[in-house]
Amino acid sequence: MRTASIFRGSRGGAAIAAAALLALATGCGSATDEPAGGSPRTTSRPVKDTTITAEQGERFTLTVDQNVSTREFWYLVDPAPDSAVLVSRGRDHASDSGDEPVAGAGGGLTFTFEATGKGTTRFTLLHCTFTTCQGNTSTQPPETTGPSATPTAGAASPSPTPERITYTVTVD
Repeated sequence: MRTASIFRGSRGGAAIAAAALLALATGCGSATDEPAGGSPRTTSRPVKDTTITAEQGERFTLTVDQNVSTREFWYLVDPAPDSAVLVSRGRDHASDSGDEPVAGAGGGLTFTFEATGKGTTRFTLLHCTFTTCQGNTSTQPPETTGPSATPTAGAASPSPTPERITYTVTVD
């Protein structure tokens, strides 16, 4: 399991990091999810490292801060990874407040990927906020990833475009 994180000034960032370290220390996944020959290699990477090298069968995660109460969402969007090289194994949200829900609490959203075959592929994570995207929900990205408003005569300029982080993964 490889872990990368974005913690943008989140007060709960330390809690998420501690939970991630605890999960790594106690083991990830079940025996049926592990490749033959034992546990996969575990490597921690910063999320800004957009070039990743993995071995076939290796799983890695990318964890980003997300606060749904402020309409802040992350999505896996096109270009999606080539499934012959890398597959998405889903995403999981962990609240900064732990098991007890707290209104307005942020959290970490973890995307999990598995290297399935030799080659190179790319994928993109899209970061939407209430000022950068419209028409999106927690699970549905916006139809367009351009500015969220069209300027009209005398109107303020459109909102900024959402952040896109594109990763290149090479599987040896």
